[in-house]
Amino acid sequence: MPDNKFDLEDRLFDFAGNVVLFCKELPSDMTGQYYGNQLLRSAGSSALNFGEAQGSNSNRDYINKASISLKELKESRVNLKILSKVDYGKQVIRAELLDELEQLIRIIATIIKNKKQN
Repeated sequence: MPDNKFDLEDRLFDFAGNVVLFCKELPSDMTGQYYGNQLLRSAGSSALNFGEAQGSNSNRDYINKASISLKELKESRVNLKILSKVDYGKQVIRAELLDELEQLIRIIATIIKNKKQN
């Protein structure tokens, strides 16, 4: 039986990589560059901060870094919604990114909540 281990870190890296590919296709005008750059930074930061959380020395440090990751995911969500409003980027890919993003937000928020209760 194959090992279908759930790896949140891999999902975050995949999300960040897919955002890179999405942003490469955005128009190179001022709007595309501004929101594309913001989205690149926040999506990448969410993955990087969650990676740091994995090496944390305490629950408090883990919660702090995971919370930063969550904040960056929420920023990515706003950027994608703005790009949706102005119809930038491929609609199908935007929808897929937003769906994955909402799932990641819920997962990390639940992890933080559970860590705080322990």
